[in-house]
Amino acid sequence: MVSPDAGLLSPVRAGTEAEAATGDRAYLAALLDAEAALARAQARLGIVPEEAAAAIVRAAVPDRFDLVDLARRARGAGNPVVPLVAALRELAGPAGGHVHRGATSQDIVDTAAMIVATRARRVVLGRLDQAMDALAGLAARYRDTPVAARTLGRQAVPTTFGAKAGGWLLGVLEARERLAAVPLPAQLGGAAGTLDGYGAHALDLPDVFADEAGLDRPAAPWHTRRTPVAELGSALALAAGALGKFATDVVLLAQSEVDEVAEPAAPGRGGSSAMPHKRNPALATMIRSAALQVPAYAQVLLASLAAPHERPAGEWHAEWQPLRECLRLTGGAAETAAELAGGLEVRPERMAANLAGLLEILKEHGHGSGGPGAAPELADRAVAAYRASRAGRPQNGGA
Repeated sequence: MVSPDAGLLSPVRAGTEAEAATGDRAYLAALLDAEAALARAQARLGIVPEEAAAAIVRAAVPDRFDLVDLARRARGAGNPVVPLVAALRELAGPAGGHVHRGATSQDIVDTAAMIVATRARRVVLGRLDQAMDALAGLAARYRDTPVAARTLGRQAVPTTFGAKAGGWLLGVLEARERLAAVPLPAQLGGAAGTLDGYGAHALDLPDVFADEAGLDRPAAPWHTRRTPVAELGSALALAAGALGKFATDVVLLAQSEVDEVAEPAAPGRGGSSAMPHKRNPALATMIRSAALQVPAYAQVLLASLAAPHERPAGEWHAEWQPLRECLRLTGGAAETAAELAGGLEVRPERMAANLAGLLEILKEHGHGSGGPGAAPELADRAVAAYRASRAGRPQNGGA
């Protein structure tokens, strides 16, 4: 019996929407979707009979495939497409000879990865929007609430909690916009990226294939030009980092000696196995765990840019798991951040008490006015930037 990866050691993504969108079954569905899209595209151009494409589409149903068996048989060729195509040809019956026509394994794996990324990105963007809604609410609600700004870990001058929340908001907004803008193209090049198997249709088929797969059209095959994957990983690392900044500040503001914010209370949340009196910042800790991991996974994707010749020998294969981790960790962090920001307990009285001593010191040294400067207006600007961005795009989490 093979146990699934349920996220026992990765609670930030366990049970989240992003995890479901990136699991093994989601990847199997995407591989089959890529094969079905290829058959439909070829039928549109007359490369294969329409009835053959229809039979392939009917056969490309995930429940008809043994996921564990495919994973183990993938060891033979080093990728899951070889055993998948063999099984799909058998299920397609007389149309089996038209399965995977002219394609190479990398065409299907890369296209499936972009299909998964498209679906998972939609989830991540939706959760980032939820987090930003909550952060914008904090920025507006507490625009005038004074709090000590801290530089190098020490109290510096007054600011407002709204300005702090506005900074978190802008960081997430900037990352969201970059992630939404990353192109996710289909991959089709054949044995060595020359589209040799498609004759007169060679230059038309990739665009039709991309349309059928619901992906961006590629300028050319990108078997060893790994920019799409590297750019996606970098954008996910930026998003995870922006969420991590928010979470890090929450951890520091929730320290017993500071006590200016607290995470939303829930049964069983923040408990300690050794110290029952503690209320730990569990949500922020999980977000930080993702923010610390995603850049390391993205580094593998960036290293794979140095792929050799027309087919990578290890670089491409090395991307698969890191890309999935970037997607599901960032998605889990975004979902967790939405919960944290939406229920964050803000304690203005503690902020005022902590600020009192600093104001006395500033007064003694004749430093500044003792006020928050333009912090309230900066909070307003952050909220306005977010609202302007939201007004200019779909409201369902789409790019």
